[in-house]
Amino acid sequence: MSDSKTDSAEGGQVTWERWTKKRTFVRALEGTYGELKEELFSQPRIYPTQDLKWKGGPQNFGKKVINPQSSKIAQTIETHVDAFSPGGYGQKHGHMNSAVFFVLKGKGHDVHDGRRIDWEAGDALIVENGCVHQHFSDDPNDETICLIMKAKPMFLFMHLIFQEMVEYPPKTPAPGQENYTPPASL
Repeated sequence: MSDSKTDSAEGGQVTWERWTKKRTFVRALEGTYGELKEELFSQPRIYPTQDLKWKGGPQNFGKKVINPQSSKIAQTIETHVDAFSPGGYGQKHGHMNSAVFFVLKGKGHDVHDGRRIDWEAGDALIVENGCVHQHFSDDPNDETICLIMKAKPMFLFMHLIFQEMVEYPPKTPAPGQENYTPPASL
């Protein structure tokens, strides 16, 4: 397993920008109590996802919506939306923090530490702490959309930073999905 920025099996090519881009995982809270309170109360409460660009692909795309880099309010929460092409899947990986997936559309399954777990739209799925897992869309005709919420910034702040890539996401589209693009309205 490797947590490096590149995949040596792929000739040292960067697989996804998010693994090499500098990010803010935890922000400093500085100033007087009154200044902090005023700043936090003045922050937006709505973050329109259609204003954000999808990243990744060609089978799994994501949008980081709420995290310490994008919002001054949610210092301990990271929330993102993932879209899987019909029959698509994402990387196999593990991390210390747990995660909650809410399936908005589609059906599929996860593999958690070798155990298969089936899910469908309307289900909430928990990825437990330290679990090596992978997400799969099982509908060959329709996309899968999931909302993911996790306390990753808090885990990183507490130095529980282990995150490892076991298998990188596929670089080719799912069969028959060469022209798939995630929904622009989301």
